[in-house]
Amino acid sequence: MKLTRDDTPSFTNAKKTLIPPYPPPHEPYNPPLTSIDSAPRTQNDIKVALKSEPTPTLATQPQTNQSHAYSFFTSRHPVLSARMKFTLSYAGFLVVAGTLLLAVVYVFLLRYVPRYAVDTPQTGFFPGREDLIRAFIPAAGWAMFFLLLFGLLGGWILAGKMLAPLTHITRATRKAATGSLSHRIKLEGSPDEFHELADSFDAMLARLEADVAEQHRFIANASHELRTPLAVTQTLLDVAGTDPNRDTDELIKRLRIVNTRAIKLSEELLLLSRINQRSFSYDEVDWSLIAEEAVETLLPLAEKHNVTIETSGDITPTIGSHSLLLQLTINVLHNAIVHNLPENGIVRIKTIIDSKSAILTIENTGDELTPQVLPTLTEPFQRGTTRIHTDQAGVGLGLAIVKSITEAHHGTLTLISRTGGGLCVTVQLPTL
Repeated sequence: MKLTRDDTPSFTNAKKTLIPPYPPPHEPYNPPLTSIDSAPRTQNDIKVALKSEPTPTLATQPQTNQSHAYSFFTSRHPVLSARMKFTLSYAGFLVVAGTLLLAVVYVFLLRYVPRYAVDTPQTGFFPGREDLIRAFIPAAGWAMFFLLLFGLLGGWILAGKMLAPLTHITRATRKAATGSLSHRIKLEGSPDEFHELADSFDAMLARLEADVAEQHRFIANASHELRTPLAVTQTLLDVAGTDPNRDTDELIKRLRIVNTRAIKLSEELLLLSRINQRSFSYDEVDWSLIAEEAVETLLPLAEKHNVTIETSGDITPTIGSHSLLLQLTINVLHNAIVHNLPENGIVRIKTIIDSKSAILTIENTGDELTPQVLPTLTEPFQRGTTRIHTDQAGVGLGLAIVKSITEAHHGTLTLISRTGGGLCVTVQLPTL
């Protein structure tokens, strides 16, 4: 029969279509396409019907929480909290201990009791082993049940108290993950493993906060220092453009000076980045030879500033990068020469070796420095008590690079203000 809109057949009246047997392997199998009443359709009719019926999408399908529940119960590795694991462990230990105790009672006591009861006029009634077992099993079962409940309840309470510090640590970790580095755990109580973990985490947050603040200051100062040469260059070009009679030789000379300073600043920034990335190799070096090389390099500058350099020391072996240790020594020595007395200045450089470290000491005469100024000298773009640029002034990264090189070599840097003026710089590195 033919389907119409007014005459829709029911499933009970629908005819059944039997699929014919499969053809031989050498012939392709094309099963007949039939409708609900076994009326055959052509391939084109099927395509039109498929196009006219919308395909259900994810948006139109009903969404329930059954899939989440199914995935939770069918997971291969169900997730249990640490508190639940401690609770189950404690309850299981109590149950196992109770079972072993009952087994000991049975093995060492009940086996010496006669199997059957004894009832004599002399001794009276004496229960047998079977009587005791029948009376003992129900009581033992209830005892094990209450022991299990006690283990679960007590284990849950004890585990909650033991793991309470982890809640504070987790809360602090989540706050730190959002960028709040000023939060501290400050865990109270007796010093134990959790207290040590909390203190270590607080120390890590303090270090991260200080590093991030230092990085922000460094970026701000670097941006300012890099902008200064560009602004000076732009000003010189603007003035030269408005004044056609300006001396071009003087303009070129000043532009060369500004450009040289910008290149030096970029090179020192790249060097500082290389040091922080630890992208260098360690070799066995003699620090006394490195100090002599630095003195020979800066000897013309010392003569220009009328500064006398005094060297002393023995062979000082250590482990480090030759180029970086040379840069460290040159930076400290350059700082000692430039920031010295106008006349008859003195710089003393000395290398010492002891049982644990190799020591480089460079001290110079000069202006007196206050204790408040000393910690700021190793910060980037700090130039002591003045920020005036001279022909020999650096870009403010000399001692900052010294500090980074020292930390990269696992050493210590110490700055001490000399009595009467000047500075004493001491660098300690591990020996071989």
